[in-house]
Amino acid sequence: MPTHDVKDRLAAEYEPLIKKMLSKKRYVHSVNVADMCVYLAKRYGEDAGRAYTAGILHDIMKERPPEELLERAAGSGLSPDPVELAVPALRHAVAGGHYAKSELGITDGDVINSIRFHTIGRANMTLLEKIVYLGDLVSKERDFPDVEKHRDYVNKDLDFAMYQALKLAITDTLRKNGKIPAYTLQAYNCYNEFCKENKK
Repeated sequence: MPTHDVKDRLAAEYEPLIKKMLSKKRYVHSVNVADMCVYLAKRYGEDAGRAYTAGILHDIMKERPPEELLERAAGSGLSPDPVELAVPALRHAVAGGHYAKSELGITDGDVINSIRFHTIGRANMTLLEKIVYLGDLVSKERDFPDVEKHRDYVNKDLDFAMYQALKLAITDTLRKNGKIPAYTLQAYNCYNEFCKENKK
């Protein structure tokens, strides 16, 4: 696992950038997500430096103008779902993955995809992708109903936690009469089947 020096170096590199690009509230959220990602990385055997990097950068494009996000997401080469392009709130993840690659020079495809899929998920996510998706859901400042239940899931089993998180996301979207990306439905089906097969 990386030493504190590695985390300190990454924080010195990325946190000033995040602070500059995001509101105070979103900056605090990003730091909390990064901390949760490091915790989960150590718990489940992922590289904590990669987890910190993806966590701190996951919302880097969150507060950019919708038109800028659409242009960047559409030209990202990261296979955006039509729903991601159509729904402004979903564009920032694809745009963020592209920004990390094109502007920050990040070449680690797993880090890029962890940023890119942190909002909608996908089937057969890597360990790092699951850590960032779930780290975003249960970071320290989150206070939605049943958040403690989801924190408990995350501490016990990431695949079961993904299944429960996707059910939550889909239910919430349906309640708002929103559109659901195909990636999210594929992710739900994947983790539903996995949990049934493994009796989770």
